[in-house]
Amino acid sequence: MLTLLEQIDKGTLWRIPGGIHPPEHKSLSNQNKIAKLPLAAHYVVPVPGVGETCTLAVKVGDTVAKGQVLTQGEDFRHLPVHAPVSGKVTAIEARPSNHASALPVLSCVIENDHQERWIDSVHAPLSLDDVAEMDNQAILSRIQAAGIAGLGGAAFPTHIKLTPVSDIELLIINGVECEPYITSDDKLMQEECDEIIRGIEIIHQLLGPKRIIIAIEDNKPEAIEQIGHSLNRSKLPSNCARVAKIPTLYPSGGEKQLIQILTGQEVPSGAIPANLGILVQNVGTAYSIAQAVYRNMPLLERVVTLTGQNVSKPGNYWVPIGTPVAHLLKVCQFKGNLDAPVIVGGPMMGYMLPNWDAPITKGTNCLLMPSEQEIAPQSPEQPCIRCGECAVACPAQLLPQQLFWHAKAQEYDKAASYNLRDCIECGCCSYVCPSDIPLVEYYRVAKSALKQEAEEKKQAELAKQRFDSRTLRLEQEKQAREEKA
Repeated sequence: MLTLLEQIDKGTLWRIPGGIHPPEHKSLSNQNKIAKLPLAAHYVVPVPGVGETCTLAVKVGDTVAKGQVLTQGEDFRHLPVHAPVSGKVTAIEARPSNHASALPVLSCVIENDHQERWIDSVHAPLSLDDVAEMDNQAILSRIQAAGIAGLGGAAFPTHIKLTPVSDIELLIINGVECEPYITSDDKLMQEECDEIIRGIEIIHQLLGPKRIIIAIEDNKPEAIEQIGHSLNRSKLPSNCARVAKIPTLYPSGGEKQLIQILTGQEVPSGAIPANLGILVQNVGTAYSIAQAVYRNMPLLERVVTLTGQNVSKPGNYWVPIGTPVAHLLKVCQFKGNLDAPVIVGGPMMGYMLPNWDAPITKGTNCLLMPSEQEIAPQSPEQPCIRCGECAVACPAQLLPQQLFWHAKAQEYDKAASYNLRDCIECGCCSYVCPSDIPLVEYYRVAKSALKQEAEEKKQAELAKQRFDSRTLRLEQEKQAREEKA
């Protein structure tokens, strides 16, 4: 049996099960260079983890500089949040979240003074030699202090991911971007290829993988060309890194699916790629790593695709974290009415945003504003006809019918026994379902219920521990009093 590296060196690509070919619609937003938009008057920056892993570093009335840290904490899990603009903190309160539920989350509201006053710690780029002399802890500290999170959508803290529990043999840089409409990674690879490669060099310095594969779908020829040229100019060993052209198929950009395409290996249920000696990072994350290490630049903005026939100025834009969605709709001349859909993400894995006051977050790569011609009218859910198309399309090789039946019956434990947690919510099953059953919605509800149940069990166990501790303490105090008597 071939080893992982022997399989990689052969350059073979494997087929993944399932998958679909939805219309791409990428030409709406990839015709122009990445641009900037007028800044908003106010920014709403969520501050997660306050009271758990961190504390607030500012209070209402404080004046902040661009890039100033808003949260501070010593916990390894803590991911700092920064001010995207200079200005005044006008409120620290619960605001609508960038989530399908729009449930309020604690947020820091900053009034923009339009002065663009930067913090002093951001500096001119270091030299290659300066970075080469930095030890791993110094690099990881910069990445954590910059608040770098995975920009592929999951927004998992990058400094944690770059501290794997096992040796990494293969580093995969994900530039596939397979979902329709979204072109933010494509344009970033075309315009910032050298900076992306610098970020990859930093990851190579940290982890020392034996092979590096930059995976890009074959519908992005310009990005493939630019990344290839930049790779040839880089300091990476020539026999270590290469660009792999991936056939266009949705959802080939999923982490586990991409690993299977490139290596033929499957990540076991409940495991992570690091268990196989593999690490996957998004191209946008690599770019941000380079900015953090070379310039000490915190993650303040990201490229967001604004697209759909209901927007007059579709394209890709550098958008500060915390920008209210309503502001973006205004400056890009949104043509819909108040009832028109605004989708965060693409049409397959995205969700309808119920409150446009919600802000752009680190995981927001696209705002889709489809017209009535682009989006199918809502069809009533019909009974399942047991055709099996959902199982054929599922890239995770699950049994969507059984998951649906148990989720609909609220038999969540039984759904979990069918590996519900391995569902990547790609939407392939819903896309091919002739009965128009919103299968992914059922799975999301089931996952939320299981998560809530697990949290309730955890809290109940903690309460029991506190009760037992109190009972023991009272008993000890009683014995002590009796002994004194």
